Amino acid sequence: MTPTTVQLVAAALFGVALVHTFSTSVFAHLAHRYPRHEGVFHLLSEVEVVFGFWALVLVLFLFAAQGREGATAYVDGRNFTEPLFVFAIMVVAGSKPILRLAAVLVNVLARMMPLPNSIAVYFLALSVLPLIGSAVTEPAAMTLAALMLRDRVFKVELPEYVKYMTIGVLFVNVSIGGTLTSFAAPPVLMVAAKWGWDTPFMLTHFGWKSALAVLFNAAVVSVLFARHLVRATPDTPTVADANSPPAGAMLVSGAFLLGIVMFAHHPAIFLGLLLFFIGYARAYPRHHDPLILREALLVAFFLAGLVVLGGQQQWWLQELLTRMSAQQVYYAATALTAVTDNAALTYLGSLVEGLSDEFKYSLVAGAVTGGGLTVIANAPNPAGYSILRGNFRDGSINAGWLFLSALGPTLVAIAAFQLL
Repeated sequence: MTPTTVQLVAAALFGVALVHTFSTSVFAHLAHRYPRHEGVFHLLSEVEVVFGFWALVLVLFLFAAQGREGATAYVDGRNFTEPLFVFAIMVVAGSKPILRLAAVLVNVLARMMPLPNSIAVYFLALSVLPLIGSAVTEPAAMTLAALMLRDRVFKVELPEYVKYMTIGVLFVNVSIGGTLTSFAAPPVLMVAAKWGWDTPFMLTHFGWKSALAVLFNAAVVSVLFARHLVRATPDTPTVADANSPPAGAMLVSGAFLLGIVMFAHHPAIFLGLLLFFIGYARAYPRHHDPLILREALLVAFFLAGLVVLGGQQQWWLQELLTRMSAQQVYYAATALTAVTDNAALTYLGSLVEGLSDEFKYSLVAGAVTGGGLTVIANAPNPAGYSILRGNFRDGSINAGWLFLSALGPTLVAIAAFQLL
């Protein structure tokens, strides 16, 4: 199929956006060098802004090439449910009552483990919380795990390599940890209904392998960084203080979280629930810290930009995938996921008719395997990036170091999906 001019321009802009994602530190440097325009350069140094910015360029090109009707028809034809859902789930999952509920669960489990509390909490944040993502969705799991790591582990000085290895394991484990059910991981959700993959199928074909890889990855870094963790985090469980939200607040917030998860495909309902939750949080400010609205909006903007730009990439992605064998497509999907959202990748695969069961397995397994290699690889990654980046040097996470840090856990996931 010969690509149109719009598709070629969109592919070029997508490539520019990828390069921009790996070059945000350059714009941060320019902001310091040219203070007169530091506002613009600081804006362009925000990873969450990158795809939204270049999506705007694409839309402006569509207005010039196709007129108002063509441009608006294209944007109206995009599905923005996922960015909206991630926004809603981040705000609720990052609220004080939900965080306290997650902390209670982690502390109970930590006390049952024959390990110093600091190491046990670290291990559980990188293992149990990503696996819980199969029940409360991956974006919620990422938000909870990232906030717990920020407040319990990253709050003191740690070597940069410890932080990078931690976030590498977190991103990979969240990506594969949502495959125990058919609704929690975006790349699985895109194909589950069409291919008839229910939760029992996911558990028997993906879930147990993912769980073993998640536990192994978390255990390795917990052992490697034990001496740093003992120094970084007090060896006592966190206890409730006078400002801790009561059980009633945790139950109400948990009900809102559950409602948003249950209606994840219905924006009018889950956004309505979010508005009610914001009202509830304002009515009881003593039980809530300021909601993470800014962080959630930035992540939603990032994902919305990816939806707009990604909608014009089907012509080359689908052509590439259909030329491969099932074994080839696994490794190709793992690699391609690093440069495009894994949900978009599996969605394109779902459009192809007559795929073998082995090909379907390889496509989805590869998509979730590579979901931790870059910020754009998996929808929840921008949430973890936004929450944790302030704890890294210069307030940013280097894309190259993230990729290298995620390689080890990704190889473990490859072994789990290909050898077990």
